[in-house]
Amino acid sequence: MALPAPFTDWFDARGWRLRRHQGDMLAAAARGEHALLVAATGAGKTLAGFLPTLVDLTLNPTDRLHTLYVSPLKALAADVERNLLGPILDMELAISVESRSGDTSSDKKARQRSRPPNILLTTPESLSLLLSYPDSLLMLADLKTVVIDEIHAFAPGKRGDLLSLALARLQAIAPGLRRVGLSATIADTQAYRAWLAPGSDAESVTLVEGEPGADPDIQILLPEGAVPWAGHSGRYAVHQVMAEVAKNRTTIIFCNTRGLAELIFQELWKVNDLSLPIAIHHGSLDREARQRAEAAMAEGRLRALVATSSLDLGLDWGDVDCVIQMGAPKGSSRLLQRIGRANHRLDEPSKALIVPGNRFEYLEAQAALDAVEAGERDADRFRPGALDVLAQHVMALACAAPFQEANLLAEIRGAAPYRWVDAALFTRLLGFVRDGGYALKSYDRFRRLAPDGPPGPTRGWRIAHPRLAAQHRLNAGIIVDAPTLDVRFKNGRRLGTVEEYFASTLSPGDTFAFAGLSLEVEGIRDTDVLVRATSKPARIPSYVGARMALSTRLADRVRGFLADPASWQRFPADVRFWLEMQALRSVLPRPGELLVETFPHEGNHYLVAYPFEGWNAHQSLGMLITKRMERAGLQPLGFVASDYALAIWSLRPVADPAALLDPAILEDEFAQWVEGSHLLKRAFREVAVIGGLIERQHPGKRKTGKQVTFSTDLIFDVLRKYEPDHLLLEAAWADARERLTDVARLGDLLDRAAGTMLHQRLERISPLAIPVLVLIGRESVAGADIDDVLLGELADSLADQAMGPR
Repeated sequence: MALPAPFTDWFDARGWRLRRHQGDMLAAAARGEHALLVAATGAGKTLAGFLPTLVDLTLNPTDRLHTLYVSPLKALAADVERNLLGPILDMELAISVESRSGDTSSDKKARQRSRPPNILLTTPESLSLLLSYPDSLLMLADLKTVVIDEIHAFAPGKRGDLLSLALARLQAIAPGLRRVGLSATIADTQAYRAWLAPGSDAESVTLVEGEPGADPDIQILLPEGAVPWAGHSGRYAVHQVMAEVAKNRTTIIFCNTRGLAELIFQELWKVNDLSLPIAIHHGSLDREARQRAEAAMAEGRLRALVATSSLDLGLDWGDVDCVIQMGAPKGSSRLLQRIGRANHRLDEPSKALIVPGNRFEYLEAQAALDAVEAGERDADRFRPGALDVLAQHVMALACAAPFQEANLLAEIRGAAPYRWVDAALFTRLLGFVRDGGYALKSYDRFRRLAPDGPPGPTRGWRIAHPRLAAQHRLNAGIIVDAPTLDVRFKNGRRLGTVEEYFASTLSPGDTFAFAGLSLEVEGIRDTDVLVRATSKPARIPSYVGARMALSTRLADRVRGFLADPASWQRFPADVRFWLEMQALRSVLPRPGELLVETFPHEGNHYLVAYPFEGWNAHQSLGMLITKRMERAGLQPLGFVASDYALAIWSLRPVADPAALLDPAILEDEFAQWVEGSHLLKRAFREVAVIGGLIERQHPGKRKTGKQVTFSTDLIFDVLRKYEPDHLLLEAAWADARERLTDVARLGDLLDRAAGTMLHQRLERISPLAIPVLVLIGRESVAGADIDDVLLGELADSLADQAMGPR
């Protein structure tokens, strides 16, 4: 497909050339092939995805919808709309572009279905809702292309399940539809080609690889003092970070959590002696506040923006000089994604600085740098499609038009995550969508589908009542956030949301930091936390949710450092001395070995293991092991986990760690623990909401988190008693095992431990154990601001014991 004259003139006017991968994407489109483009940030990836559409619409004008663009974020779609309209206006092309998201007015959405633009930018959730309207079938009939941007951001998860099902439906509506995926950070291209392809036929998707860009310039910050023993915030380096901000025009400072972003913003503001304009951006802030920060960045009015993963993807600000990562990045792909926010010019290096929170994180930061230099990316793990998502999709399709059971099953099996669904399972799922299942079918409120024709293989189904379509659209969605309350001033101005459990700890007069402000609670009314600004010291809000997992490839590289003393010369002197003392006082594990140390300390007995499987897996393992220790009479007192290690203390010593780490623990203690904890109920609440069993909203009224929890707990207890094999209980178990506990990594760890455990019996604490034991002191002041001086003294005391004279 050759570029028409307006396009070649437009490139020439900017001194640009058509990149090789942009030409390859044009060629794939000319051949009618699906395509996956993997190209570095700044390589013109989005333009490459849209060029075939713009050229085709220029040569073959139409007033129909030609291309759907799907992004993981509403903000990304809006940003792409701005960037796409630029060249369209420059070349005076008669092409219309619009966005469709939760922020789009209902009037505009209705008009789009009858008079669509040529290019529609949307999200997976909004696309699913679009498919629930009868007139969407006509709107989408002539669709030529679907472009999926940042495909790695959702393909392996539930949002990817929903999008994959939507793609299967689009393919049924428009059989000639061409699928295009875009990403900068994919490791397993074959897996993504299979996910993208109709019927999982990876070979039907052409892989296009981008031109290599300049290598990024990544540095690890060396602290003015020693690298801390513990912590993951990097707050010790705020003066140095502020100095970097002062040196650059614009800096993005990434934090791994919303709470950490609030903390770092407060700390930076305290040392902002030059009063440089800085702002904060994360998902709990009010949409208008986020948009103000984005606009200020785009206009060059900010010197720094403290952000979370809310800005990981795609927003193109060419004047960002530097990206600073507070704490370790947890994966080379995430680091590359964040570095890509700087510069946005393929031929010039992006500048980044990593601020490790502690000594283990220093090793991790170096591992990430090495992985980036080696071109190594973190592999994503695809799992079977979720049943609650499938139930939501089936209901959406029923809202649009009646369907036949056999035809819909064939369509669904064309989506890669659902190749495994057979006729028997689909019949069960339809039973759930129809009436809630055996234990709930006598309740009218759960009846959602009615027969459309006589029984038999060609029987169809339709929604039982038109009002159910409106209810579905009001409650559909895959992201089930923790229950939240709005944070407002008395004048009604909304700042954003805090999670309900955090709000429950607040009383009038309490203070907390939010949206870059110190706020004093004046009262809690209904679903609002009423506040006023204050100058008093403020605590940082905490948020529920699993931490970012340390990628397996970075974990392998850190293990490699431990076993290779020659590599230690690259580390600061205090980190190097720490490892040297560990080798002297205990042992350092070789790759593949699991080191377990046991020693007495302050009257108790400690077991410290070093699996390097991430906080989520270690937290779950700690719960399981302490259960087993209780049964063995070892009288465990508690445990604490980090991304690298797990420490358990007890009244009686552990003589045989291998017995505690037996793989059978996942069959015995795991099942008992999950069933006896809140874990399964929490998972059930989420799948019940996604699957449509519980409604979050009615017209004009929104249920509180407590109301939703009460409803789901009640149904959960009924199903456990009367229908233990209910489809949603099965889905909840899958969630509990896969997402909430990192059970797959646990299984690999326990299998490895059986043959590679290295048990060291010591007389006192080891140097390697210091970082995790410091966390015990941190946990003891939970609920208050951490006293860094106190914890520093504790770490020094532990270091004296571990590394001092015998």
